Amino acid sequence: MCQIISFFRFFGKRSIWVYLVRLVLFLNLFFFLKPDGQAQSSEKIPVLIVDGFSNHDWKQTSAVTKWILEESGLFKVEISTVPEDSIARQSWLPTFDQYAVVIQNTNNIHNSSLSWPKVAERALEKYVARGGGLYILHSANNAFAHWEAYNEMIGLGWRSQSVGTSLEIDSKGNIKRYSPGEGRGTGHGERFNALIQILNRHPINQGYPEAWQTVNTEVYYFPRGDAKNIEVLSYANDSTSTQQNWPVEWVVEYGKGRVYNSSLGHLWEGEIFPPAYRCAGYQTTVVRVTEWLATGKVDFPVPSDFPTAGSPSLRNPTME
Repeated sequence: MCQIISFFRFFGKRSIWVYLVRLVLFLNLFFFLKPDGQAQSSEKIPVLIVDGFSNHDWKQTSAVTKWILEESGLFKVEISTVPEDSIARQSWLPTFDQYAVVIQNTNNIHNSSLSWPKVAERALEKYVARGGGLYILHSANNAFAHWEAYNEMIGLGWRSQSVGTSLEIDSKGNIKRYSPGEGRGTGHGERFNALIQILNRHPINQGYPEAWQTVNTEVYYFPRGDAKNIEVLSYANDSTSTQQNWPVEWVVEYGKGRVYNSSLGHLWEGEIFPPAYRCAGYQTTVVRVTEWLATGKVDFPVPSDFPTAGSPSLRNPTME
């Protein structure tokens, strides 16, 4: 109270009301604008999943991925489905710029007539080049061999022997490159519990063990592509086929944008929330990848149930 009296005496005969009004305005700014700023910083990150066609179960893949992301509390996820009708498809054009991350979940490997309209292809290219985040989800790296910029964005994908460079990881952790025509076309053996081994530390895998076990997954051998501006994050031994080490996760710089690509995330027709999607390591990675694509950093913690090299970790078999 003494301080308030001194405050008024200090101003002498000048209008006290003027300063009272100013004081009220200041308090309003302090108490009301500050919470608004906090609310803005806690707004959920907007994410778009694009689906509509694939040789995998694209509907369930989108639904489970949306659930994983929104369960984290960090994201608001929407889905845009490419129209089945060829005429309607030509007018399909998502507003990519409204989203921090686009998750690509379409694949035309068995039907090249299924594709995005050219205007949508150009829009995605511009979106990523200007700083957008692109998540290539499992079989999405099988898609769009005709699309030159897509091949550059994804770095590596499912391509024939004559196309692009293939990367292998040798026993000392060095990358071996195969030129076009060398080695084989991309493929995979049987699904199995793979040991994911860290090759390069990155915000996505910071805090992960050096190796961790995922379940019922595919390891692509001889992934091929432009392999430009690429960093391989992890690899696994293809124990059911080639007995060699192949990249599992990699990131690509495309213009100002960030791209993440991985063979993790297989979900076949007839499978319901399969073990590969129940893996705590996979679920954690999906969240951390999407946060990194959106912000360039990762704050989502590594959970206590994260798998180890010796033991996988499966979560509840239902989305609850």
